Amino acid sequence: MSHDESTDVRVGRAEAGEVLTVPASHQGYPGVAFGGYVAGLLAARARAGTVRVDFRAATPVSAPVRMTELPDGGAQLSGEAGAVLATATPVPDLPVSGAPDAPSWDEAAAAAEAFRTAGPTGLGADGTVVDCFGCGPRPPGRGLRQCCMPVPGRDVVATAWTAHPAFADARGLMRAELLWAVLDCPTAWAGVHVGGLRPGAVTASLTATLLRPVVAGEDHITYAWPISSAGRKHTMGAAVTTARGELCATGEALWIDPRQGPEAREN
Repeated sequence: MSHDESTDVRVGRAEAGEVLTVPASHQGYPGVAFGGYVAGLLAARARAGTVRVDFRAATPVSAPVRMTELPDGGAQLSGEAGAVLATATPVPDLPVSGAPDAPSWDEAAAAAEAFRTAGPTGLGADGTVVDCFGCGPRPPGRGLRQCCMPVPGRDVVATAWTAHPAFADARGLMRAELLWAVLDCPTAWAGVHVGGLRPGAVTASLTATLLRPVVAGEDHITYAWPISSAGRKHTMGAAVTTARGELCATGEALWIDPRQGPEAREN
């Protein structure tokens, strides 16, 4: 096997698709590959501008999984035993007009500072801090640092960040699968801070459209907002803009609360 620097995964060729190994550094919950990153890898194989990725089961880190393209232009990720872990499907473009206005750079920077001032906060079911590639307390270049807090007076969470060169390709642009990953955690923080999402929730699906490149070394804003909730299901939107408010990517995520009380005994 060889190391493919464009994806951070170890890649091997097989008769039916590619064999990939997501490194432990790219985990979300312990031992589980970060969902937004997995979605980005799948979306790269899908032949469409907008892709929905549905997560069927947890993708492990440091273990081989198989990526195959599908006849409908999508892609599928399977475990060693053949069980489907995630699927990518081409879908219509997300309606950009439905997104709330982006916060200003100063508002996003204040939200990021509020997160740092509050100290590490966990999304784990017991409230523990998770060493998440997307929003964990990692140094620059080791994680995406999508640490969102509410923007005062609005039902929006946001963070200000600088695209780190460690996540760029040879052209100096953030790799597409990592821009997908940026859209994941902010939707969870929108659910936690301004919605009804419970700690320990998991991403059931992530849909995204990438609109313009994110340049390494430049400042950007990520913001997210709740769209709807029904029982344990919560849908949130997210967007990435330049510091000047130019839209780079938009996304929509479905999160599922963990079962609690009587729900935990349901089939």
